[in-house]
Amino acid sequence: MQIEKNEVKKFLLSWTNGVVDIGIANEEKRDFKRTAIDFLNHHYAFDEGDVMFKPTFTTIKLFRNNFEEALSYFIGGAFDEDNGFALKPWVKIELGQEPNIRLINDIAYAMGSLNFYPLKSEDYSQVIFTFILKKFSNNLKIILHHSSPVPISKL
Repeated sequence: MQIEKNEVKKFLLSWTNGVVDIGIANEEKRDFKRTAIDFLNHHYAFDEGDVMFKPTFTTIKLFRNNFEEALSYFIGGAFDEDNGFALKPWVKIELGQEPNIRLINDIAYAMGSLNFYPLKSEDYSQVIFTFILKKFSNNLKIILHHSSPVPISKL
């Protein structure tokens, strides 16, 4: 099941839109937890086993390698440091530049930057990400996700 670059780009767009959708559901008083569960099921391979996941803004519980811990990061709950990353809400998330993509059979490696624009600010947060995606039954899912904020330069 060979992966094509356009599949990876489509997946990245789906992922960014999915994070935004969770925050919109929360703002509109809809079932944001169900939206987050559907997002995780669609984008992460937790149904295949643990996923290696280092979320952007974690400092105490650094890794969230199972479904429940990942859900807590996105909508809050299990750990004190989890404020619901996806509940911010973000008005849009866009690629900062063309991602680096490498394809090997049913595995895709994607590395790049994302700009997260919050609803009530003109400012944005830039994040560096690495996703390793695997194709399961014609669907790409994350098996490794590492992200970190871009540090502000003091130069």
